[in-house]
Amino acid sequence: MSGSSASLQPPADAVKPVRHPDAPAPGDLLGAHYEHCFGCGPGQSHGLHLEARAGEGVTLTAEFTVQPAHQGAPGLAHGGVLATALDETLGSLNWLLRTVAVTGRLETDYVRPVPVGTTLHLAAEVTAVAGRKIYSRAVGRLDGPDGPVAVRADALFVEVKVDHFIDHGRPEEIRAAMDDPDQVRRARAFEVNP
Repeated sequence: MSGSSASLQPPADAVKPVRHPDAPAPGDLLGAHYEHCFGCGPGQSHGLHLEARAGEGVTLTAEFTVQPAHQGAPGLAHGGVLATALDETLGSLNWLLRTVAVTGRLETDYVRPVPVGTTLHLAAEVTAVAGRKIYSRAVGRLDGPDGPVAVRADALFVEVKVDHFIDHGRPEEIRAAMDDPDQVRRARAFEVNP
């Protein structure tokens, strides 16, 4: 990764991340964390529909195909959409830690344009954990997992309780999610994390 700002550098007392014993197995599709998530949810007609798979350790891979609705300049992916793809990929790492966390900081480098119709291949890893802070990085490549780098990011996620979403989300969406048995099951799965 390129040089990152100090707030994205783990402190000296940070520890190596440990994959949770109940994390999805390597190769497993992680699925959407929320039906209407713009990044991964199948309920968003113009969303990214990003699909992430668990890797070894605390890594994963993901893919999404840039659609015409995702363009900024004619025929090219919007930079904000690419940042969203990186953020969604990095956030998915928390499934492997069985931790609920939100983005605290995301630093994105745009290396080359990503044309509409391109499938962006993303790889991400958690690099360190310090208390509630989770440090991670990702890279997105064109033309396959070994293709040229198009985007990369360093991120800091902060662990939160499920109540964070209840306290700050719109009540109608919170009620709908709480009425969805799959959402309730996912939330409870994270509550057992010490």
